[in-house]
Formats: sequence, C-alpha cells, structure tokens
Amino acid sequence: MSQFDDRKKAAENKFSIDKELEFKATARRNKLLGQWAAGLMGMEGEAIDAYAAQVIESDFEEAGDEDVYRKIAGDFETAEVEQSEHQIRKQMEELFVTALAQIKSEV
Repeated sequence: MSQFDDRKKAAENKFSIDKELEFKATARRNKLLGQWAAGLMGMEGEAIDAYAAQVIESDFEEAGDEDVYRKIAGDFETAEVEQSEHQIRKQMEELFVTALAQIKSEV
C-alpha cells in the first residue's frame, strides 16, 4: 500500500508543479503579448510596460484565453491596427512557447 501512496503523492506533486509552471508561463506570455501589441500600436517607453500590465490583468476576467484575445483585438480595432484573429492567436501560441522556455530556463 505504501508504494501506491508514494505514486499517488508523486503524481499530485507533479500536477501541482505543472499547474504552477503553466500559470507562470501564461502570465509571462501575456506580458510578452502586451509588449508586442503595444509596439504595433506605436507605444514607446513606459507606455509599453503599462499596457503589458493591462493585458496581464485582463486575463483575470474569466478562465481561458478569450479575455486576453478580446482585450488585444479590441485595442487593435480602436488603434486601427490590422491584425486578423488568426494572427493574434498564432502570436499568443508562439509567445506561450517562448514564455515556457524562459520560465524553464530560470529554474
């Protein structure tokens, strides 16, 4: 029975670590996404960091990535930046991979 308990505990620990890694990578992705979007909208300096913070905060509205997508897409529309839904979502995916690699390299 002890071996089963050890496996269960190991699986629970791995799940917890994976979820924490995913959370950190998503937050990092949102920061990178905000910086990318801010650049396309012509922002400079501190405005880029402030906008990236807004994108990070937008992710707390609901579960999943839709709230972040809506934030970026809406701001692009307001700023008259031409980016398709596909382009935005592709950038989100690519930046998640980048963020995950960055987080893993810090560990």
